[in-house]
Amino acid sequence: MWQVVGHDWALQVLDTSIKNDKVSHAYLFAGSPSLGKTTIALNLAQALNCQRESRPCQECASCRKIREGVHPDIRMVDLHYQALLRDEEDAEQKELRVDTMRHVSEQASLKPFEGQWKVFIIPQAEMMNVQAANSLLKTLEEPPAQVVLILTTTDTRLLLPTVVSRCQVFGLRLVPPELIGHELERRQGLEPSSATLLARMSVGRIGWAISAAEDESKLQQRQADVQELIALSRMGRLDRLDYAHRLTRDSGRIKDVLKLWLSLWRDLLLIRGGSAEAVSNVDIAQSLQQDAQRYELSDIAAFIRSILATQDRLESSVDTRLALEVLLLDLPSRAN
Repeated sequence: MWQVVGHDWALQVLDTSIKNDKVSHAYLFAGSPSLGKTTIALNLAQALNCQRESRPCQECASCRKIREGVHPDIRMVDLHYQALLRDEEDAEQKELRVDTMRHVSEQASLKPFEGQWKVFIIPQAEMMNVQAANSLLKTLEEPPAQVVLILTTTDTRLLLPTVVSRCQVFGLRLVPPELIGHELERRQGLEPSSATLLARMSVGRIGWAISAAEDESKLQQRQADVQELIALSRMGRLDRLDYAHRLTRDSGRIKDVLKLWLSLWRDLLLIRGGSAEAVSNVDIAQSLQQDAQRYELSDIAAFIRSILATQDRLESSVDTRLALEVLLLDLPSRAN
């Protein structure tokens, strides 16, 4: 069975295409981080190579090997894979390069070794540089038989339009919190109250919810980030600029911090708009209620637009520190 929660429409399309022998040569799953894009990709690889009638069964030798990452016909083409090809350290890899995609093309030209299909999964396909993307494009234009390419991305706009146009695109939506809560109870054994809390805090990202349930340090880090972000509105310009500098040095956390900040300000907007019951950060709902009254509604909306604009800028070749400094200077101060 498919090990995916909240994307039934996509699974139905995939299941029907496999049963009708109308498998696409390339798929692209797009959506926010931690929605389950890579899980769907792996499940699709299992379904294509499953040895039983009900696909993916999760029990046959092929499904088990793919789940364990040892199937000879399934390749996860990421920075770690590239590092192994180059015999370099993972930390040295910043983008997927053209020689890696050429290697994929060479491997794709070979017949499957064990399964029915060779599957190449490229998570975070936006990591490809232009040369790599153009190299992959050649494979997409003339796909070998019995080969499926699966790409994932947070935003199709980050990929070459020619690459996107040659894929069957699935735009994945946020998972409803009630589905996430049910899955946390079933899979993690959480109490209903704890599952509901995590589900609301996840803002539709089931991967984050499961990870937070398994690793308490993620919640601890989130709580520390929340307190610091809330405190920024009370700080002066120099302290805000210092925060931007510190966050720039920890670049791996920037996207997550901005997403968390966006969720906090959206909650403030919901409260000011009379929809307090819909807030995501329910663990600090009382504090948000108090803070919402300290800002003008127009200031809240304007800062949300600033966060969204900063997220877009950071996807381009801009100075990260400068973008964060501009954002922090746009941060409205509390009325009292």
